[in-house]
Amino acid sequence: YDEEEKNDSSFAKHLASLANFYVNDAFSCSHRPHASVSKITDFLPSFAGLQLETEINALKKITTEIKKPTTCIIGGSKISTKIGIINNLIPKFDNIIIVGGMANNIISFKGNKIGKSIKEENCESAIKEIFETVKNHSCKITFPEDVFVGKKLDDKSKMIRELGDIKDEELILDIGPKTIKKIKDIIETSKTVLWNGPAGFFENPNFANGSYEIANAIIKKNRNNSIYSVVGGGDTIALINQINAIENFNFVSTAGGAFLEYLEGKELPGIKALD
Repeated sequence: YDEEEKNDSSFAKHLASLANFYVNDAFSCSHRPHASVSKITDFLPSFAGLQLETEINALKKITTEIKKPTTCIIGGSKISTKIGIINNLIPKFDNIIIVGGMANNIISFKGNKIGKSIKEENCESAIKEIFETVKNHSCKITFPEDVFVGKKLDDKSKMIRELGDIKDEELILDIGPKTIKKIKDIIETSKTVLWNGPAGFFENPNFANGSYEIANAIIKKNRNNSIYSVVGGGDTIALINQINAIENFNFVSTAGGAFLEYLEGKELPGIKALD
């Protein structure tokens, strides 16, 4: 219904006539200003469901009720979609680790060749903004210092390259051993970790090692309750499902857009309506 997406008051009142109470247990829809998410709360006693409450409490532990030192590991192909999150977390976090396709943009920005690797165009100003923001805070930005490369996505062979040695015909497909060690050392000293985005092209098992090493470092800390871990994003969840590790993290969010908008510090209409 068009009225649903327009957050129409009379449509919401009609929906409300079908019930005695309204319970929102869909955090994944709570970033949408829709009639069944937002406006309906004007017409019924309204409450958060148990799952919604669990999700909000988990996200508070990585945004407002943080136990330090804190680390955010963030990947994905587009830096422009994560710039808001990174800039919002820099004042709160001790470490931001950028991996995956996003890291290629930073490697290139720093004057290194990246061959045929995936790279987002016209994002230099976004990267510059990250490094300008971090100057005013104690947060440290970490990105790959060595990588595994191949000549195509389904390559069976892989080679380690230092940043200055990447050939024109090569693709960056995973983080290298020096970078893995650096990230594991940071995780080892962290009390809170947020992970959103794999470290490489994990769909090809030859380039999944960096992501698996990150997962296993977090799991090791989780086993003795020395870290609070939150994981979000479809690719990251797919990755930890590959190693049957979904139960080894404190909270796994399947919310997608709502998860990212919450991390950006945006007020979600569905949560605001309940407040």
